[in-house]
Amino acid sequence: MPSLLPRRSVLAAASLAACGALVAAPLTAASAAIVADPIIYSADDAALELEPVGTFESGLFDQSGAEIVVPYGDRLFVVNAQAGSVDVLDYSDPADIVKEFQISSDGVANSVAVRADALGVIAFEAPVKTDPGHLVFFDANAPDAASASLGGVTVGALPDMVSISADGSYAVVANEGEPAEDFSIDPEGSVSIVSLPDLDELTAPTQTDVRTADFHAFEGEALPEGVRVFGPTPHGDDLPVSRNLEPEYITIDGDTAYAALQEANAVAVLDLGTAVVTDILPLGFKDHGVPGNGLDASDRDPNGAPTINIETYPGLHGVYMPDGLQSYAVDGETYLVTANEGDAREWGDYVEPSRVKDLEEDGYGPVCDNLEAYTPDAALGRLNVTRELGFDEAEGCYDELYAFGGRSFSIWSTDGQQVFDSGDAFERITAAAKPGFFNSNHTASNLEGRSDDKGPEPESLTIGTLSGRSYAFIGFERVGGIAVFDITEPATSRFVTYIGNRDFSVSVEDADDPAAVLSGAGDLGPEGLVFIPAESSVTGTPLLAVANEVSGTTTLFSIADALALTNVSPPTVSGSPDVARVLTATPGEWNAHGPAFAYQWLRDGSPLAGATNAEYRVKPADQGRVLSVRVTATAATHTATADSAPVTARYLAVATATTDRVVFTTKDAVSVRVAVLPVSGPSATGTITVRVAGRVLTGQLAAGAVTVPAGALPRGIHPVLVTYAGSVTVSPTAGAGIVVVR
Repeated sequence: MPSLLPRRSVLAAASLAACGALVAAPLTAASAAIVADPIIYSADDAALELEPVGTFESGLFDQSGAEIVVPYGDRLFVVNAQAGSVDVLDYSDPADIVKEFQISSDGVANSVAVRADALGVIAFEAPVKTDPGHLVFFDANAPDAASASLGGVTVGALPDMVSISADGSYAVVANEGEPAEDFSIDPEGSVSIVSLPDLDELTAPTQTDVRTADFHAFEGEALPEGVRVFGPTPHGDDLPVSRNLEPEYITIDGDTAYAALQEANAVAVLDLGTAVVTDILPLGFKDHGVPGNGLDASDRDPNGAPTINIETYPGLHGVYMPDGLQSYAVDGETYLVTANEGDAREWGDYVEPSRVKDLEEDGYGPVCDNLEAYTPDAALGRLNVTRELGFDEAEGCYDELYAFGGRSFSIWSTDGQQVFDSGDAFERITAAAKPGFFNSNHTASNLEGRSDDKGPEPESLTIGTLSGRSYAFIGFERVGGIAVFDITEPATSRFVTYIGNRDFSVSVEDADDPAAVLSGAGDLGPEGLVFIPAESSVTGTPLLAVANEVSGTTTLFSIADALALTNVSPPTVSGSPDVARVLTATPGEWNAHGPAFAYQWLRDGSPLAGATNAEYRVKPADQGRVLSVRVTATAATHTATADSAPVTARYLAVATATTDRVVFTTKDAVSVRVAVLPVSGPSATGTITVRVAGRVLTGQLAAGAVTVPAGALPRGIHPVLVTYAGSVTVSPTAGAGIVVVR
C-alpha cells in the first residue's frame, strides 16, 4: 500500500495513548448514496453479478477515511488512517451501516485482522514512522473500545499489513520500514511473526512471542539477480539491502508466508516456524512490445483531444511492483496472485520517476536512437518511467524504458514463475465499460488523466470461491470499480464482470466543497477488498466489502452466482399421511439441466434411518409426528438441498361395535357400544353412525366411546355397521358386529 502523503497532518488527529491502550470515541452513524446507475460491464458468459447494497460514508475526502476492511460477525473493522484508528461498523442491516465506536492507539492504524475466535489485531505505525511500531490486540465482540483492549507488542518500523494464519497460530506483519520524508533515516524492512494464544484463549501475546525475520542474509552478492535495490543509502554500508527492501503485503499458506516487496519488484518467502526469510523471488518485467500487452501511455494523444489509444511499444517494459498479494490452491498446488500497481520512490531530494521526454533534461541521460520516435507526447513522451532501469552505460543513453506497474494482475507459482498475466485487459475493460472516462483519475473525472502514469492502477485484490470456482476481485485505485476474473484454471484465467459504483458526472476535485458532493460521486479510490462467503454473511448471500480511501466510503456488494445450483420450486409430498399408507416425493424444480437427486425422509426435522427413497410408507411410530423429505440435487460438481413442506402423520385407530350379548328377543332393548381405539395418541372425538335393521343412528364420542340405543329389533340376523368421522383415521374405516333376534 502506498504511503500516505499527508501523514504528518494525520498524526495530529491520532489519539496519543500508550502502546496497547484503546481510546473510545462517540457512537456515530452515517450513510452514503449508492449511485443511481452503477457501471456494469460483463463477459457474455459471466457467471457472477455484483450489486451495491449498502455503504457507509466517513465524510472524509481524500484523507484515507477507509483503507482496509475486515468482517467479523455482523461488524466491519475499517482502517481510518486520517483518524489514526479502526472504525467498528455494524452492518447487520447492510442498507443502514452504523458506526459503533473506534479503536485507537499511539500512532496511525495501517491494518487490521480478526481470528475466528474474535481475537483481533491492529498494526500501528509509530508517531515517528521510522521508529518501531506496535500491534494492539482486542476482542472483536467487545461492546465498546474501553472493554476491547487485550494488550500489545512492539514490532518493526512502519507495520503496514497484518495477517493471521488460517489455523490461528500466527499473526504476521509486514514492517515496511519506509525512509524518513527527507531520506535522512532508512530503517530496515522486516517481517514480524507473533505466536498467538491457542484458539478460544482471548488474551494478547507477550513480547517474548514476537520474532522478527530480517533480510541480513541477502546483503551484497547474496541478493538474487533481478531484485531491485536502488536509491540513496543514508546509512552507507550498514545493511543497505535490508534497509532498501520494504515488505508491503502478506499472504500465508500453511507454515509459509509470502511478502510483497513492491519497490524491489519481488516477493519474499518466509518460514514461520523459524522466522527466517528463505528466499526472495524477482518477478521480472512485462514486455509492452508484444500483442496483448499494450497500454494507453499518454493523456495527450493528441494534446487537447485525447483518445483511447492502446498500443504496443517494443523496448518498453512494465515493472510489476505488486501491492496486493493473495494465495490460493488448485489441485494441491499453491499460487500467488498479485495486483500489479507499481510505486515510485520519492523521498527527500530523491525522485525516481521521470517522463520519457524529460529524461535528459532531468539529468539522467537521453533516450537512444532506437527510442527517439517515442518522445512525442502522443507516444511515450509523457509516460512516467523509472530512471533506475534501461540505461546503457556504454552508449550513454536509455535503450530500454521501464514504466511503473503492470496495469494488470498476475498469477505466479511459488517459485516465482509467471503462470498468467491479464495483459492489457484492464484498460480494454474500462474503455468498453465507460469509454468517456476509461483512465480517469479518482479525485477528478476525465478521459485519461492517468494514462501517462499507471492507468487504472490495480491496488489490491481478494479471492473468493463460489460454486467450486475461484474468483479474483481486483480494485482499480484511480478509475475506480472492481474487476472480477475466474482464476479456477490459473493459466487460462478469464474476465467475468466489472462494476463501478461511481458517477463520473460528479467531479469532486472541482467542487467548492468536495465533502458535500461525496455521496453523489459514489466510491473513489478502492484500497482494501474482502470476500465474505455466504456462511459468514449477515445476508446469507456472499458479499464483497470494499474500503475506498479517497471517498472515505465502505461499500458492500451482493454477489449473485449464476452457477450456484438453486431450488426454483420446492420438493412436494403426495399421498395419504395415514399410517401404513405411502407418501411419494417429487424433487421440485432446479436451475440446472438434468441434475441427479437423492432423498432423505425426515421426522420432526431429523433423518429417518434407511428412508432414502422417493417413496416412504408411514409407520405407527410416525403417528402425530411431522414428516418431510429433503432432496439433494447434484449437477456437475455442485450440490444443493431443499426441503418439502411438512405433513403430519395421522393416527391409526380401530372402530369396534359391541352389544352386551349376541342373541336378543323382539322385546329386548338393544344398545350398541362403539369404541374408536387409537394405537397411540389422544382419544378419538367425532361422530359415530350405526346402521342396524334399517335404522340409522348417531352419537358423539366421549373419551373415544359412545353407547347408541337401537331399541327393540325385529326377528332376524342383523349386521351392525359403524362409520366414523372424526379426529383420527380408522382402519378399517367401518366397525362391524352382528345381532341375532328371535
